[in-house]
Amino acid sequence: MSPQFFLFDIGNVLIDWNPRHLFSDLLPDPEELDFFLTEVCPQSWNEEQDRGRPWAEGLAEATARHPDYRDVIQLYFERWMETVAGPIEETVTLLDKLQKMGYPTYALSNFSWETFEKVEIVYPFLKSFDGRVVSGYEGLIKPDPAIFHLAIERFGLEPRETLFIDDNKANIEAAERLGFLTHHFNKPEGLSQQLRIIGIL
Repeated sequence: MSPQFFLFDIGNVLIDWNPRHLFSDLLPDPEELDFFLTEVCPQSWNEEQDRGRPWAEGLAEATARHPDYRDVIQLYFERWMETVAGPIEETVTLLDKLQKMGYPTYALSNFSWETFEKVEIVYPFLKSFDGRVVSGYEGLIKPDPAIFHLAIERFGLEPRETLFIDDNKANIEAAERLGFLTHHFNKPEGLSQQLRIIGIL
């Protein structure tokens, strides 16, 4: 079935986010960098901010575990915008094309509310969606089915008519279990190809 609605992830679909963009300069030793991002401030820690935990609490928790990294930990929030290398221009162009063709477009993203308020100022295309579910405001994160149900109910989506686009396999699998059409994003070219195959472009 050809989709009538499009539901986009944001990080690593529309913007190039990776904490290494910031910390590879701050921690030039590769082993120390890996330690910091797997033990001091791992993805599981970051996900708690995505779930709505205030950054101040997250920074305090990480500092309590690793006081030797206090200064570097603080920079995670202070210089958070440097974890974003920029927009993924080709995907932004595809989003714009879909919008100009009249397709309703929505965002469903794991994102701290505090950092989202920063990033949407710098990248105004993030305000172009017909609606957004941002995890930090909701207290829910993907792949929890509850956040998908929230998007379905809030936007009136029919999953079998909605193409969900995400770079995370677990999120894709969760969406498929709920009946969504899906695209496991790797590169913009792959998304463009799928849109051509299904007759959208």
